[in-house]
Amino acid sequence: MKTLSKAEIQTQLEQLNEWKFKNKSIQKDFKFKNFSEALAFIVQIGTVAEKQNHHPEITNVYNKVSLQLTTHDSDGVTEKDIKLALAIDTI
Repeated sequence: MKTLSKAEIQTQLEQLNEWKFKNKSIQKDFKFKNFSEALAFIVQIGTVAEKQNHHPEITNVYNKVSLQLTTHDSDGVTEKDIKLALAIDTI
């Protein structure tokens, strides 16, 4: 799959809610009331990721969840990452 250029990524980021481009990935941090809410969110992400067969890097510390999306086979951000980010934004 074709890796998006920095300009293409910046254009795509305009349609996403608070995602940032960093280190060949798009990233976003989330904060919840408690661990249970954070965990429920992670489970929802897992369902979407499985349907798309594209899996994010997820970090969880208590009520905080950090996501990093990149396409490892392409060594950068692709349309797969944008599509998954758009789906995550609807959760």
